[in-house]
This record gives sequence, structure tokens and C-alpha cells, in this order.
Amino acid sequence: MKNVLFLIIAFVFITSCSTLSRKRDQPTPLNPLEAVQDSPKLVVGIVVDQMRYDYLSRFYHRYSEDGFKRLMKGGFQLTNNHYNFVPTYTAPGHASIYTGTSPMNHGIIGNNWYDKFEDKVIYNAGDDQVIGVGTTSDEGRMSPRRMLTTTITDQLELQTQGRAKVIGISIKDRGAILPAGHAADAAYWFEGSDQGNFISSSFYMDQLPQWVTDFNALKKAEEYLKTWNTLYPIETYTASGSDLNDFEKAPKGKQAAVFPYDLNKLKAENGNYSLIKATPYGNSIVADFAIEALKKEEMGKDSIADFLAVSFSSTDYIGHQYGVNSIEIEDTYLRLDQDIARFLKALDEEVGKGNYTVFLTADHGAVNNPAYLQSRNINAGYFDRSDFRNKLNNALIEKYGFDDLISNISNDQIFFNKVNLIKNTINPIDLEHFIASTIIDYTSIDKVYTRKALVSGAMQDGIGTLIQNGFHHKRSGDVIYVLEPAVISYSKTGSTHGSSQSYDTHVPLLFYGNGINQGSSSKRTEIIDIAPTISSLLKISFPNAATGNPISEVLIKS
Repeated sequence: MKNVLFLIIAFVFITSCSTLSRKRDQPTPLNPLEAVQDSPKLVVGIVVDQMRYDYLSRFYHRYSEDGFKRLMKGGFQLTNNHYNFVPTYTAPGHASIYTGTSPMNHGIIGNNWYDKFEDKVIYNAGDDQVIGVGTTSDEGRMSPRRMLTTTITDQLELQTQGRAKVIGISIKDRGAILPAGHAADAAYWFEGSDQGNFISSSFYMDQLPQWVTDFNALKKAEEYLKTWNTLYPIETYTASGSDLNDFEKAPKGKQAAVFPYDLNKLKAENGNYSLIKATPYGNSIVADFAIEALKKEEMGKDSIADFLAVSFSSTDYIGHQYGVNSIEIEDTYLRLDQDIARFLKALDEEVGKGNYTVFLTADHGAVNNPAYLQSRNINAGYFDRSDFRNKLNNALIEKYGFDDLISNISNDQIFFNKVNLIKNTINPIDLEHFIASTIIDYTSIDKVYTRKALVSGAMQDGIGTLIQNGFHHKRSGDVIYVLEPAVISYSKTGSTHGSSQSYDTHVPLLFYGNGINQGSSSKRTEIIDIAPTISSLLKISFPNAATGNPISEVLIKS
């Protein structure tokens, strides 16, 4: 009898540790979401890192009917959706999608930024108060603590008294953590190098659920270290440039950035499992993991709405390395189309058609390679930050007699050394004016904004408004400069992003599923409108600093 009782207790214990579903074991009194029968059982947020809007149209004829086209044809498409702030980077993008507001409020002003109070550059999700779970490296020391406002996912947890299940998944830590928010059950990201595992942090849990440990034990990452060749005959990739060109960067150990790529052969010189991040298989392993989370955590199985936030980040790594016009990018999106198709199929099977809602967008776009644009007689160029710093230092020496007035220049922002300003009785407003009037004459600088101008009133021009929306009064710098269109501070190969130009701000926005109309609109929408729209669908409070508005034409009127 004792043996039987022991086995029963052991089984219950193991089952309780295998998932995050313990919250569902509690008595669950009726809550508002249970009373709304037409609400989705699961919301799925998909963010595709560095996805320009035109990737939907450029590759449309090659997409299957079950991936991007299913969302476009069966749901609602916003064709004029933009970021309403600068800088257009991964962390501010993800934070703004889920908070419904811009960096001026949520405080994520970059992927990294100079902290004037700590006098050092900090990482948006870095947190020394936590430790990694599933890893012993610093890659697990992450949390959303630096995000100052709530997310749509936080609001769902608050509305349901913590009974909703919220999980964030991505290759990148910030792509999982910021969407999942502060109150999430879990956020998982991929650790490359010699590990090839999905990990988390003690901010969320003390140990990985058993299903995550089991997934890692499958060594999926090992399976994806194979040859990457084009999905279809390479001559059919007519939406892209030639395979061999001067505008792409080959992986270490390969002379030219041309197909095929033998990943197993290249891994030793390219970070071992980290190499997967810069291939389409990084998206595939995220899809694998998201489907496993969907099944093992039984998401969308009851009347309390859950939220699964998935970010596909390999598109960004590939875009940076090979560029907007590369066959590598085209092939990546054709393969991502297949991954999205099988993810949607899993949602159909596990949650049921009509029981879930999906939105798909991007955290930013990307510029076409300036050297390539120059070869086509289009204005473009490169900005030398080191040369800029030297010129500015010389100007400060000539004006003030010394140059130690600047603490940091990063993210196109200039931070003053306030201690030295006080020591030398230099008025910061005067210094702002001097630097602004000086650097506006430098080659490739198009516009300059001072702290005084940004905090004293609303900007009148479009780019000024974007700068102001991305300016956090406490965290941002003292002078901000804007480069000319298609001018970047980057290598001569690949693509980058971060600007206020339309190639960086214009991104896809698709809604699909429960509560969503079919159709499309070319009316301008902004990225901060997504969270209020989903909040309206779920009939819950907006995130606490939301400044966006629900897109009413997307939602079926109840």
C-alpha cells in the first residue's frame, strides 16, 4: 500500500514540475474573460525581426497558401503601418509593440544605451539581480526590469488574476523577454556557442519545466547544422540580386557569400551553434519550440485566454550579413513561410480554427546596402563615427580650450559630461546650441535636435516628432543628430537599420482569426496601435502608458 501511495505522490509531483500549468490547478472563480464567449482562447503575437513591408509583396508570388498568404487573405492587412519613433532597433520595437507606447514612456531607448547615472553602457534586458536557468553563463542574466511600463501580456495576467498563461519565445533574449512582460510565466531564448539550448532566467522560474529539458535533450540544434542550399533552383530567385556580388559578407571560413553553405564545416569558426542564428534554421528551431510549448503547456485549452509571443530573429542576423537584396534573404522568407504554415497548422490542431487570434508585424525594417544603391546612381553613403568624434572634439577645444565635455556618443545621441560642465561653469543650453550649430555643417548630417527643443514643446515636422517620441527625458542624450537618407554607420556589406526613414519604419501588420475582419486598409497606422487593438479584442485594460489607439476596422463589432 505504501508503495502504491508513493508512486501516486511521485507521479503528481513530476507532473506538476513538467509544465507551468500549476496556476490552472487553483480554484478559478468566474472572471471577465470567461464571461466573454466570443473572445479568443489564445492570442499569438508574431514579430519577424527586420521584416520590411515590401517583403510581403516582393516574394508574394512564391509564398504558399498556408503561410503569409493565409494571414493576408483570411485576415486584415494594414499596408501603411509605421513606427512612430526613432531609433528603430529590436528592443525598442518589441517593447513598443507590446506596451502600446513609444520609448519616451516605456524607456527602452535602444538595444544598448549609455546610462549617465552609472556612467556605462547598459543592455536593455541585462539584470545582475537574476541568474540563468538552464545555463551557467551570463546569457541567462536577463529580465524586463528596465522596461518602465506594462505590456498587453501584463494586463492579461492582471485581468485574470494570474490565471492566463503567458510565454515569450525567441532566438534573442530581448525578443522573448520584452513581449512576455513582467508578469509572464516564462520567457525562453536560445543560447548558441557550445550549448544549443533554450534557456531562461530566475526572474521567471527556478528550474526549466521538464518538457523544455526534454526538448533540449533532443539536440535539435545539432540537426540544423547541415547544408543550407536554396529551397528552389537558384535561377528562379529573380526577386533578388545575383548570388555573387560585392555587397554581402561571407561567414568565416568561406571565401564568398554564395550558396551552398556547409554549416557543419563552418561552425567551428562561427560560434558553433551560434551559427544557426544567421541561417533560416534559427527560425525553424523557434517554430519547433513554440509548437512544443503550445502542446505541452496546453495553451488555449480552457476559457481563460492565454498569450504566446513568438519572435523570429534569424531574419535580422541574415539581413545584417547578406543585405536586403540578397538571395539569402529571399530564401529565408520562403522557408519562414513554411515554418509559419506549420505553426498555424499546429494552432488549428491544438486550439482549433476560430479559437485563436494572430497578429504579425516586425520590430523594424532595413536599408538597402548603400554601396549597392550607389552602383545604381542613388544617393547613399557611409558615416564615419570616429571622424565625427574627432571633428567635434577639435571644435570643442577651439571654443572652450578643452574637449572633455562629452561623456558618450552612441545611437546618434551626444551625452554631456555634466560634472565637467559644472566644474567649468559651462551652461548646458549654450553647449547644446554650439554643438547643434556646428555639426549641422558636417557631411552626411541632415538634422540636429537639442534637449531643450525636445522637452519644451511638440515638434512640427515629421522626423522631429519621431525623434521626440523616442526621446526619454531621463535616459536620452543632450543633442541628437539625424543622418541623410540611406547614409549609415556600418560596414560596406549587408544591411542595417535604426533611422527615421520609411525603409526602417514601414513594416507589415496582419491580424487573423477570432474577432478579426477580413480586408485591408491603406490608412496610416502606427506600431503603438497593436496593443490597444488586442486589448479591445480581449476587453481588458490597455497597458498603463499606452498612447496608441485601437484599429476599429480590424475588429468584428460585437
